[in-house]
Amino acid sequence: MRSSLGTFIFLAIMLVLDSYVFLAIKIVSQHVQPKTKTIIYSIYWAISILAILCFLLFAFTQLDFLNKKVRTYLLATAIGLFMAKLVSVVFFVVDDLRRLIQWIAAKLFSTNTEIEGMNEGGITRSVFLSWLGLAAGSGLFGTLLYGYSNKYKYTVKRVKLNFDNLPTAFKGLKIVHITDIHSGSFMNKKGVEKGVQKILDEKPDVIFFTGDLVNDLATEMNEYIDVFAKLKAPMGVYSTLGNHDYGDYVRWADRTDEHRAKEKSIGKHLLTPLQQKNLDDLVNVHATMGWRLLMDEHITLKKGDAEIAILGVQNISGKARFYTYGNLAKAYVGAEKYPFKILLSHDPSHWDAEVKPNYTDIDLMLSGHTHGMQFGLELPGFKWSPVQYVYKQWGGLYAEAKQKLYINTGFGFLGYPGRVGVLPEITVIELA
Repeated sequence: MRSSLGTFIFLAIMLVLDSYVFLAIKIVSQHVQPKTKTIIYSIYWAISILAILCFLLFAFTQLDFLNKKVRTYLLATAIGLFMAKLVSVVFFVVDDLRRLIQWIAAKLFSTNTEIEGMNEGGITRSVFLSWLGLAAGSGLFGTLLYGYSNKYKYTVKRVKLNFDNLPTAFKGLKIVHITDIHSGSFMNKKGVEKGVQKILDEKPDVIFFTGDLVNDLATEMNEYIDVFAKLKAPMGVYSTLGNHDYGDYVRWADRTDEHRAKEKSIGKHLLTPLQQKNLDDLVNVHATMGWRLLMDEHITLKKGDAEIAILGVQNISGKARFYTYGNLAKAYVGAEKYPFKILLSHDPSHWDAEVKPNYTDIDLMLSGHTHGMQFGLELPGFKWSPVQYVYKQWGGLYAEAKQKLYINTGFGFLGYPGRVGVLPEITVIELA
């Protein structure tokens, strides 16, 4: 019931946006020939109605008659149109508020001020703001369409990290860090293979993967096991689990009222038997690829007589809406004796929530999870993404006292089948 209510609320919002944008189109096309005007109106409503139909199809059907690629792009385009119209409406609302204030002022003070002012070029402010809003929305939509072509354009980011307590034998250690593969979103195996080859070309000493191998199901990896099994390094490939790896976003048939009652009685989220089977299958996928999955435990890397500890935890989040499965205290037992420690933890909010206050001798934490929202701007000395309003640490390097956090913005993609400004990332870290 809640799901249906939410769907209809969203549909109502879409219709309001469509109507609002259409008013702006009428304003900017008021001097156009009637025949041209009819064509413009028809095209607008045809696209808008198609977007609404796509949304309804996705909300109430499985769309099994369409292949994965078509389904993905249809949904993404419909949502892109919604976001573009939302941006446009901001400008229209500004214009409406401006005119309302002028009208109120005219009534209160009995002035003869014209409500509709003119710009220097003779265009009314309403027309100007309507054009500006339509341009902003169209620009965003065009940018999102362009972003479709970026999802396999893997970029290598190189980071050199200095630590006073790093054993001399490990200075120069070359780490490749990847995260958020999301194999269920892939639609181009050759594109993915190019990314894997880029990793191999770096000839790293060790490879770390920090979670979200799949979107939901272990079977999503069936077509890609052979690709990622190619990842090898002299000191090994080590991995952890992310929030998507547990299948929490699937409507499992055995998540019954009885199961929910059991969860409520113990005050803890529990995997259903089917969900647990899926997780077990995914754990086997890691093993099949030759990856050492760290489940709330640590291992040591050795170089001569020197050793450092690598800790890996299941998903731990500092955000209430994500379930926590991991146990850092368990992974830490026995690791305290090592002079240098690296933690693999999927969600970067774990750093502020537990690592910094309670484990000050963990020197470096590697995370993913945010994807940089797959949308943003990265320039020398400046970076921005909408995700920063949700996550204090969302991409790149962060440091406090002697501790460092690096967040990779993801190898794959989820939801939106593209990237704008924040390209898929392969991080090469050199310890010094």
